[in-house]
Amino acid sequence: MRLLIIGSLQGQLGAATKIAMDRGAKVTHADTIEQGMAELRAGRGADLVFADVALDIGKLVRALSAERICTPVVACGIGTDSRRAVDAIRAGAKEYLPLPPDPELIAAVLAAVADESHQMVYEDEAMAAVIALADQVAGSEASILITGESGTGKEVLARYVHRKSARAEKPFISVNCAAIPENLLESELFGHEKGAFTGAIARRIGKFEEANGGTLLLDEISEMDARLQAKLLRAIQEREIDRVGGTKPVKVDIRIVATSNRDLAEAVKRGLFREDLLYRLNVVNLRLPALRERPKDILALARHFAQKYAQANGVPFRAIAPATERLLISHPWRGNVRELENTIHRSVLLATGNEIGPEAIRLPDGTQVGAQAAPALSGNVRTAVDTASVVTRGLVGRTVADVERDLILDTLDHCLGNRTHAANILGISIRTLRNKLREYSQAGLAIPQPGENRLAG
Repeated sequence: MRLLIIGSLQGQLGAATKIAMDRGAKVTHADTIEQGMAELRAGRGADLVFADVALDIGKLVRALSAERICTPVVACGIGTDSRRAVDAIRAGAKEYLPLPPDPELIAAVLAAVADESHQMVYEDEAMAAVIALADQVAGSEASILITGESGTGKEVLARYVHRKSARAEKPFISVNCAAIPENLLESELFGHEKGAFTGAIARRIGKFEEANGGTLLLDEISEMDARLQAKLLRAIQEREIDRVGGTKPVKVDIRIVATSNRDLAEAVKRGLFREDLLYRLNVVNLRLPALRERPKDILALARHFAQKYAQANGVPFRAIAPATERLLISHPWRGNVRELENTIHRSVLLATGNEIGPEAIRLPDGTQVGAQAAPALSGNVRTAVDTASVVTRGLVGRTVADVERDLILDTLDHCLGNRTHAANILGISIRTLRNKLREYSQAGLAIPQPGENRLAG
């Protein structure tokens, strides 16, 4: 856990720093926002920023956003300074940490950011076989390709491999290739020199250099542009990179782990992915089975999440009722572990008795998992045909583009803004989805953001 402190280390903020270090955080310090930004550009990196609330928090958040540095900011200040606390949150700080520091509160903030729940939770033999292979190859320097459906826990497994490797004490840096626009991904990976392009106000160290000595995770690598794939191949082969606008190569020492929820061999056949890059990445393949292929893990994970979210929300822990366990096992879990986690989180909040009953297991739209269709639709063919006819007639007179737009936005809304999940349901690439959403946004339509329900808003 890398923590950057911005502000005076005198008094209470200094005490907070000491507590964070005692809790295992690796701390660096900067007196001003400008010095803090220089630290981040230089590739020393941070998973979290503690900033003195007396500083201009809005300026810090805007500076991070302008340079695409996705590091959450926690404002710190004297507990009675409520006005500044509200202003800091409105300016973009994720949390406000009152001082004098509470050791347990600081530990909770660090745990939330570090997501210490990244431990592997499994009981099924299918998953045990994957973990055994991961243990066997973790100590090597081989590149690893982790494949599996969306939500199966590919990044969690990548972190597990890093923790088991000889690089465990060095950085683990993750880049989501699907979430970063094509024209920005090169700079994000390889860095850039000042003036290399419009907006390059200073030298920026990329993720390759930031991960030096450690592990670089290239998440959803199948979404990477073909031109950038060639540059990535050279970086892996030569162990050196070229910053955008740079004049000389920079040596790097990293281990590459990549993930994909798509069939890369098929992508090679279609000319969408380089075959030589696939061979470089796929020295060892760890395939994560879908959750429905490892039924014993459903209950193990459900119990884990029930405990986790009861504690996180400050509600009593409730065991999962036997009838609920049977319901969970019978559900297909197309969203895999991610869908199960969200469902159990919801159930922890909705449960009212001494146990989590079946009535608390609900889909995002409020529908109870496993609920049977209304008798009129399941038993009356005429009604079903009439209903289908009404739906079809509702499409007459509309363009294909209009129907496609509504389908995309409704699916994204159903997925609470999760673009990767929505793209998988729609059967399109994340890049195609991103281009469609950009088109809709430019037309003035509201686009569901992560965690947001457009219809509910």
